[in-house]
Amino acid sequence: MTKLLVVDDEENIRAIIRKYAEFSGYSVTEAGDGMEAVRLCRDDQFDLIIMDIMMPELDGFSACREIRKFTDTPILMLSARGEEYDKINAFNLGIDDYVVKPFSPKELMLRVEAILKRTRRASQPQEEQKNDVFTQEGLTVDFTARIVTVDGRTVDLSPKEYDLLFYLIRNRRIALSRERLIEEIWGYDFDGDDRTLDTHIKLLRRSLGEYSKFITTLRGVGYRFEAEN
Repeated sequence: MTKLLVVDDEENIRAIIRKYAEFSGYSVTEAGDGMEAVRLCRDDQFDLIIMDIMMPELDGFSACREIRKFTDTPILMLSARGEEYDKINAFNLGIDDYVVKPFSPKELMLRVEAILKRTRRASQPQEEQKNDVFTQEGLTVDFTARIVTVDGRTVDLSPKEYDLLFYLIRNRRIALSRERLIEEIWGYDFDGDDRTLDTHIKLLRRSLGEYSKFITTLRGVGYRFEAEN
């Protein structure tokens, strides 16, 4: 059974998430603060972590930093704050998704399922991807190894940044709408909110340095990856 760790200092929030998660067939373990979450992650393995930011003992950001030192378990972060700064900080820590409170439990479960599907797909070896490497000027992308290098230097991307870059490259020279990118990368409907996509594009461009020039913004449409090969 798929195991979720739900971390929130509000008992009623944990209870709501548990109710919908167990109805969806997941096993749920609860933690009331970041310290307990880190301890549980050291003692057990989970398929996904749902983590609140504002908590006693150890906040969500600090807990994520500690957890990322020993596991790459997907993390979906909850917050009452929707500012771009908080989202960028969270994505830089390598979280997989960010949900602003108050949230729809049904939508939360859709996001959980989307992350789990993507994680399972990425863990399955694909023979046809052997030696699948894209190179353009000083940018090299190894799809199989999930390694991106800029002028010979390896850059670390968040899971979503990898997925977004890979999809852009595989569909290079094609105009990709925001709606299509959201559906393909996140796997669910954002109800027209494309700020999360734009935030990831901004982070991805920062990571690519001068080669961010390959990502072209199509005003009113979306994005296109420009490449000669």
